[in-house]
Amino acid sequence: MAAYFLVKGEQTVKGRITINGAKNSAVALLPAALLTEEKVKIDNLPRITDINILLEIMRALGAVVSFAGGRSLIIDGANVDSFIPPETLVNKLRASYYLMGSLLGRFGRVEIPMPGGCDLGPRPIDQHIKGFTAMGAEVEVEHGLVKVKAKALKGAHIYLDVVSVGATINIMLAAVKAEGRTVIENAAREPEIVDVANFLNAMGAQIRGAGTDVIKIQGVRELHGAEHSVIPDRIEAGTFMIAAAATGGELIVADVIPRHLEPVTAKLKEVGAEVELGPDYIGVRGSNGLAACDVKTFPYPGFPTDLQPHMMVLLLKAPGISLITENVFERRFRHIDELRKMGAMITLEGRTAIINGGRPLSSAPLRAMDLRGGAAFIIAGLIASGDTIVNNIAYIDRGYEKIEERFQEVGVCVQRLETGQQ
Repeated sequence: MAAYFLVKGEQTVKGRITINGAKNSAVALLPAALLTEEKVKIDNLPRITDINILLEIMRALGAVVSFAGGRSLIIDGANVDSFIPPETLVNKLRASYYLMGSLLGRFGRVEIPMPGGCDLGPRPIDQHIKGFTAMGAEVEVEHGLVKVKAKALKGAHIYLDVVSVGATINIMLAAVKAEGRTVIENAAREPEIVDVANFLNAMGAQIRGAGTDVIKIQGVRELHGAEHSVIPDRIEAGTFMIAAAATGGELIVADVIPRHLEPVTAKLKEVGAEVELGPDYIGVRGSNGLAACDVKTFPYPGFPTDLQPHMMVLLLKAPGISLITENVFERRFRHIDELRKMGAMITLEGRTAIINGGRPLSSAPLRAMDLRGGAAFIIAGLIASGDTIVNNIAYIDRGYEKIEERFQEVGVCVQRLETGQQ
């Protein structure tokens, strides 16, 4: 039977929520752990399906992984003896491409199918391959397999043609044990990259400049065991911040790094929500007088594309015309047709969505098209009249841990039900 969410309408988010570890860090930290044969411990790991798939892949490669408590994972990569991750699992997970950099760094070769994940339009791995080639690797793509091998990786000067989080991390993973110095220019600056660099440095790597657009890596012979705690998930935090603003609620979002959420807090203030910044928390209070505004997504430190669907739902409550321009992913407007079922007035011109806000939404059966759009549908259900059903929720489970329970924590009714159950 298929699971779905039942979202009670016209509810207000209120209270306090503690944010889990960052999905977009964790899916890179786990492959990074395979660069050493010694045990590593990763704390504050989110318990989501993307992590479960990645752990299955790591076990298939020969790693021994075990939870030491709810969110602490011990990884023993001593017996990893394969550089070919199983195709059936890789096809389920876009972030499996980080195994390219880590297995190449460890074994000097990797064979991996083209990765799966959400369909957000073309997301080529040409910049990853450019980096590996610059370090002396030979790359072939045949029959859907990416085959990379190198007798010895050597440091290189690499300029990324486009800012890419995936390519930045993958090149970093391959470079930490390469001979000599690697410089990545036009590198992505996301906090998750800094998190991965900090973990690698704790293992004995020599990485400087993570968080800036120039990263310098001095290769080392060996990496050793380490313990690391995953940074808070700024996208989960932003999800609940926007939910509070959209429902006119009042919420403390705890255990966050406020600096990572500056582009989100700036837009919430512009829309008319009240925002209070603490050392490790953000308070959000909604307003009855929301204002239209324009949003453009960009790589960090710009407004995150991962929160674009949520922001669109918020702007549906703001009277007037708002514009959202999507500059990162070509197909990240697939949620618009579903929102229209609720009465949303949104037109699309190229990469810009024109939102005619301030009109009431009514419940409708919705189908999640991807991870973040699916989460935004829950917020839409909370502000609509009636009860909204959100189907295809496996997408949402990829990046949010028991999201229905998380919303219940902040005073609203979101239920996970099976088909035929009401």
